[in-house]
Amino acid sequence: MEGTVFAPALEGIKHVKSEEGVMLTKPFLDVCKHILPIIEKFGAAMALVKSDIGGNITRLENKYLSNPTKYTNLYSMVQEEVEAKTAKGSSSCTNGLLWLTRAMDFLVELFRNLLEHGDWAMSQACSDSYSKTLKKFHGWLASSSFSVAMKLAPDRKKFMDVICGTGDIDSDIGQFCTTFSPLLEENHKFLASVGMDDLKAS
Repeated sequence: MEGTVFAPALEGIKHVKSEEGVMLTKPFLDVCKHILPIIEKFGAAMALVKSDIGGNITRLENKYLSNPTKYTNLYSMVQEEVEAKTAKGSSSCTNGLLWLTRAMDFLVELFRNLLEHGDWAMSQACSDSYSKTLKKFHGWLASSSFSVAMKLAPDRKKFMDVICGTGDIDSDIGQFCTTFSPLLEENHKFLASVGMDDLKAS
């Protein structure tokens, strides 16, 4: 494998916005897809997160594929649902984008922890990022499932060895966190502008 597991995502991030600065649906979803193989390397600890992310990508992608011209811009499907008053439905694309963005926040925070806290065990890095990102939106059930899953987190060194490939893993993780965070931030701002950023898990 050329470079680290982050190489495809880093390449993809460059194409997420149009020349006019608009967030594009397919490139954004593609970057999220490139993260799935990385999550897979966590094994059972991230099975919940992976199926959640995969499900939300599929939901948004199906909507996009139903009319690629109409839904080129990532936010167009949300605006349509907000106008139709269906945005708050649990199976809406708005909900899908919200939870996809939150799950990505969690992963960015986790990778940042791995970069900045060399002495932390993987489970500590996971728990810390969870409490900073997803926890406040989760009910008791989701939180407990998450805590149990984190106990299955892989050995940190083994995990890093698996994902580094032939590249500089620290540099790639740093670059991923720096370049992907602003895009997630923009999603939150947009969702907040339509009153959709503070939904909790049912």
